[in-house]
Amino acid sequence: MSDYTRVVTFEADQAGIDAMLNAISSAAGRPEGVNAKRITVLADRAGGKVLISIRFGSEEDLEKAAAVFEAMSPPSDSGVKRVAVDVYEIVFERDA
Repeated sequence: MSDYTRVVTFEADQAGIDAMLNAISSAAGRPEGVNAKRITVLADRAGGKVLISIRFGSEEDLEKAAAVFEAMSPPSDSGVKRVAVDVYEIVFERDA
C-alpha cells in the first residue's frame, strides 16, 4: 500500500509565515479526524511562499482529513493566502 501526501501552497508575508510556523509547532497533536504520519513545512521567505506537505499512510486517510483541512483556511487579514492544493502518491523514496 502506498503513502500519499497533500501539498498545500500558500503565499504569505513574513508575519504570516511566522504565525503559521508558531501555530503548527505549538499545536498539541494533530487535529481531530487527521490520521497523518508526518508534516513538513518548506518556506521561501524571500519569495513569500510556503509549502506544507502532510503525509498519510493511505489515500483513504488523506481523503478523510481533506474536510478538516478545508475548514482551516487562513483568515483574510492574516497575511496568508492558500493558492493551491495538490495530492501525490509517494512512488519512490530512499535516504541519500
